[in-house]
Formats: sequence, structure tokens, C-alpha cells
Amino acid sequence: MKITEIEIFAIQLPLIQPFIISYERYDSMPSIIVKLTTDTGIIGYGESVFDEHITGETWDSTYALLRTKLAPAVIGENPLHMERIHDKMDKLVKGVPTAKAAIDIACHDAAAKSLDVPVYTLLGGRYHDKFPITHVLSIGTPEEMAEEAAERVEQGYRSFKIKVGTDVADDVKRIRSIRDRVGEGIALRVDVNQGWQTSSQTLQALDKLKDLSIDWLEQPVLGDDIDAMVEVKAKSKVPMMIDEGLQGMKEMREIIAKRAADKVNIKLMKCGGIYPANKLAHMAEMAGIECQVGSMVESSVGSAAGFHVAFSKKIITSVELTGPLKFAKDVGNLKYDVPFIQLNEKPGLGIDIDESILKELTIHSERISR
Repeated sequence: MKITEIEIFAIQLPLIQPFIISYERYDSMPSIIVKLTTDTGIIGYGESVFDEHITGETWDSTYALLRTKLAPAVIGENPLHMERIHDKMDKLVKGVPTAKAAIDIACHDAAAKSLDVPVYTLLGGRYHDKFPITHVLSIGTPEEMAEEAAERVEQGYRSFKIKVGTDVADDVKRIRSIRDRVGEGIALRVDVNQGWQTSSQTLQALDKLKDLSIDWLEQPVLGDDIDAMVEVKAKSKVPMMIDEGLQGMKEMREIIAKRAADKVNIKLMKCGGIYPANKLAHMAEMAGIECQVGSMVESSVGSAAGFHVAFSKKIITSVELTGPLKFAKDVGNLKYDVPFIQLNEKPGLGIDIDESILKELTIHSERISR
């Protein structure tokens, strides 16, 4: 089996409502879908959703890199040969994990379909039966966020990821307002997206939040300041999660060596896809660090890929892959049974692509073939 053709689609996914985090507001989500075809007629889909604040990649740069470098390089390769494909991409260009993730995911989809098995079977088989879905609250006023949380509790959600990171005093008000509204027994996870920047500001905030029973605090300090995470972890009783501070194996080695986190957030778009995410989970397991699989707000394609990694690993104990629930239109049909996600047993990623919607959302596209 050989890759004979790759189509690249630069799309805009329409959001139901704006998604706001500490450093960005999204009214729609730019994405790139890759469609890979083999000489046996098997088709695999992949996705890139980028964040220039984290990996330095943009919509335009990712599209250009896939078109001129990565897609031509893997034409003729067997999508089952994942180590070889990643080595070839890494030798061609350093970094750019989001661009590589699209190729990686499409290869996994095609490889699993060729064997008539789900992708998670390639990763060691299915471990988890289902995962609870955590609803993500984007930044708003304390009243708006508390109201949205209360509505979601009525729908069955039992956990929330609270986006903060603009101002410590305002953030404390947001978190406290949500806790007061939903009461005890609902899990609150706070994601600062580096917004508190330093260990001192983070510790001040934590002192004001100590009575709110927070599950964990995610990336309060700058991503490249592992030592600040070490200090916060040493001085706080709230479990610490690293997100932006973890991209690949280099950062994971430092996190493990310094015991800088209780938990890490593995994102396929930060590390290069399913294959490297699997490696990071193994490293974390050896160190006794729990994992979460998160997302950059991907469509059904990228979200399904993340779920396959999560469902295959005991050390992965939570997921935050809710992109498809935020879109007014999606290219795929990943099924959520709110407040849970249960993967099917279909081959590959287990989703169907609506070609008419893909065409509708496409801004520009290109075909690369042998």
C-alpha cells in the first residue's frame, strides 16, 4: 500500500458562539483538512488546527508547508510505516508539529482502515469504555460564565474547564461565581493559558481560591518557565497541570526530571500527531504522571484522533476534546452522548466526512499526486 495522492483543504469552521481565552478571541476556527488516498483506494483524513502563540504556526504557513514540503515528501510511502514517515518529516523540517499532525492522523486513519480495525487497536487496544465530557467555559463576565455553567449542569455536565487569565482579581471573581452557582459536587478545572505569567501572581491567586475545591490548575505561568511551575507545585495543595509547557519529548524529560507537574495535557497539535502523543503518554506513565488529551478546538477529524489515543491508555484519565460541540457546521460526524463520549468500533477514526460541507467551508485547496 502506497500513498498516491494528498488533497489539502484550508477551511474555516463556524463557531456557534465566539471562543475567548486569555490571549485570543475566535469567531470562527481556521483549520486544514488533509485527505490521503492510497493505491489500494483507501482514504484517510487528517487535520491541523494551529496556535501561533504555542508552536509558532499559522493557517497560511501550515498550508504552505503541507503543500510544498510535507505532502510531496510522503507520496509513495506506506501509511503503516509511521516511524519512517515521522523521521522523513523531521529530517525535512524542524518542529512544525501541527502541520505534521495532519499527515500523521491521515496515515493512522488509512492504516487502520487497511487492517479493518479502529485506530485505537494500533495503539494497544481499547482500555476505557467511555469518558465524561468536560464543558469548556470561555472567558466572559462572572455572571455570564456562572449562568452558562448552570445551564450545562441542567444538561448533565458534571465538570467544567474554566478559561481565565486576564486579571487575577477578575479571574477569582469568575471562578467563585461559578462555584457559588453550581455548588459542590461539580468538578472545576481552571485553565489560565499562561495568563498569570509568574509563580508569585499564581500563588496570590491560589491563596484566594483555596476554599473552592479546584480539581487542578492548568498552565498558570509562561509555558517555557518550568522552574516557576516547580515552585507553584511545591507551595500549593492544588494539583498542577502543564499544557503550553509541553510540546514534545524534550519538555517531557524536563518535566519528569524536575517533577514539575501532577498532570500533563497532551495535544496532538503540539506534539505532531497520534504517534508522538502515544510516546509522550508512555513517558508520563513511566514517571507516574497522569495525562489528559486536549485539543486546539478541532473538528471531528482531529477530535476523533485525540479520543483514540485517550481510549487506548490507562494513564490518560481525562479528555477535553469538545470542538465538534462548538461548531455550527462540522466536516465530520463524531458522536457525543452528552455528558459522555463513547467511541464506535468502525475502522480508522470511525467517522464519516461530509464532502459537501468540506467543499462549502473550503477557502482554498490543492492536490498533490505522484
